[in-house]
Amino acid sequence: MKAHHYEIHVEWTGNTGQGTSDYRTYSRNHCIQGLRKPPLEASSDPAFRGDPTRYNPEELLLASLSACHMLWYLHLCADAGVVVVSYRDHPTGIMTEDSRGSGQFTEVTLKPVVVLQTPEMIETAIRLHHKANEFCFIARSVNFPVRHEPSCFAKEQG
Repeated sequence: MKAHHYEIHVEWTGNTGQGTSDYRTYSRNHCIQGLRKPPLEASSDPAFRGDPTRYNPEELLLASLSACHMLWYLHLCADAGVVVVSYRDHPTGIMTEDSRGSGQFTEVTLKPVVVLQTPEMIETAIRLHHKANEFCFIARSVNFPVRHEPSCFAKEQG
């Protein structure tokens, strides 16, 4: 078995001068950065006192699932001779919170819209979403269902 190792740097930037002396005195802002990569300014969800202009961990989880699925899907399409000319997704997720304030995701739904070079491969293109889910590293790592509602269309000729 081959192991891949990942490293990222996360730094809290939300000390407003009083540290965490009170739940309401500090900002949830933080910076996420990888080696030789631009910083990603993040915070918590606004429901948890976060900055609504920054990405939150829940959105980043959706983005990770969507991007991983897309990358596997494009790979599988290329191997199958399915020519994708456009791909976009608008994933949604449900996180439930319990009475203690803890919570977890209960499901994520990917909604990829794929445009193909020709209409002959639409059926295969739709089937490959299931296979991409079987290979997606992130989807295989979560403990909730990752559903798919794909749409595939052929590019208009003209």
